[in-house]
Parts: sequence; C-alpha cells; structure tokens
Amino acid sequence: MSRIDWAFLGVFIIGFLLFLYGANAYNALVGYTGVYLFIGSIAAYLIFYLYKELTKKSPAVQNP
Repeated sequence: MSRIDWAFLGVFIIGFLLFLYGANAYNALVGYTGVYLFIGSIAAYLIFYLYKELTKKSPAVQNP
C-alpha cells in the first residue's frame, strides 16, 4: 500500500471513531464531522483511484 492509501485509511478510521464518539456523547458537531470525514475519505480515494487509472500509460504494442 502506498502512503496515500495509508493516509486515506487513517482519515477513514478517524472519521468513523469521531462519528461513534459523537453519537455516544450526543455531540452533533463531532458526529457530523466524523460522518463528513468518513464519506470524504471514500470519495477522495475513488477520485484518486480513477485519476490514476485514467492517466496510466497503455502497454506498448509490438509489431510482428
């Protein structure tokens, strides 16, 4: 896994934990911050993955 994958995973976990903490402590601001980090990390990972796939060079074709 690359460093960017680890960063997205870290933000994903932090968002999930903040959501759980906000739900347990009845703190809406912390809970919604966790939800936005949770969803944002998934969206950012998908955008990064699609960008990487679309800009990948195609393999060279060999002529017989």
